[in-house]
Amino acid sequence: MSSSSLQLSPGAPSLEAAYAYCQRVALGHYENFPVGSLILPKNVRPHVYAIYAFARAADDFADEGTTPAAQRLANLADWRCQLEACTVGRPTHPVFLALGHTIQTHNLPQQLFHDLLDAFELDVRRARHATFEDLLDYSRCSANPVGRLMLLLFGHRDPVWHQMSDAICTALQLTNFWQDVAVDLRQNRVYLPLEEMTRHGYCEADLQAQRYTPAFVNLMSSLAARTEALFERGRPLCGLVPGRFGFELRLIWLGGMHILQALRRIEFNVFERRPTLDLRAKAALALGALRRATFSATTPPTTLQIPT
Repeated sequence: MSSSSLQLSPGAPSLEAAYAYCQRVALGHYENFPVGSLILPKNVRPHVYAIYAFARAADDFADEGTTPAAQRLANLADWRCQLEACTVGRPTHPVFLALGHTIQTHNLPQQLFHDLLDAFELDVRRARHATFEDLLDYSRCSANPVGRLMLLLFGHRDPVWHQMSDAICTALQLTNFWQDVAVDLRQNRVYLPLEEMTRHGYCEADLQAQRYTPAFVNLMSSLAARTEALFERGRPLCGLVPGRFGFELRLIWLGGMHILQALRRIEFNVFERRPTLDLRAKAALALGALRRATFSATTPPTTLQIPT
């Protein structure tokens, strides 16, 4: 890794040490889906770790429950300032030393990182979402930038590919919401759209009491159907992306669909059980991810409409 275009402040860690720090952050956290796994080429992993470490720290700022909201927003604002300066200033924080190098090396748009910070700030300001469209807008900032950044790391800049990536990432984000209804409720977060709850005759008092009713099942079934439609809109991308990243993408897509189908099998009773991926399921998904041809589409879509 060359740091010739990156100005280092006196006392700043070396570029290699900064990337090593980001790697420790990335590998020290469990995630539902792989982040910078060993499947990815070795030369790409450090850049994935840098992106992840940036997002992980911002997420931690937003979720510091004992810290006043004003302080959490101030921490995120400071993180944003360091982001803006990391390619033009003299970064000292290891995350921004590595991230600045990654942004410059791969010509990544900083707006994607700002979008992530917008989502984290929204988590501090809002614990409820009125409509399904609000969730889509949230996912545009919280999830879609990650997929686009990964495509850019591998040199894929086709806007149609990015649209398909958006569909997959939004579907993954929504699936995580449906999977974690009970978990989020304990943190006073509700990602079920309030308008949809009202439409199905299920109120927040029912949710707070964890009432498992036919209305709740109908609500979740409707949300799952729209989520699956997003997975299907993004599916062709899994057959188009070549190499190791293509395999990783197929694995992630299959993992998300597996969780969605598992929710259906338990009839969405997330108050008693949270579906996860066990070792047997992961092995089956890996075998499925090897079959790239099963994801191919005769003609990839030229435009994508998000279902509402």
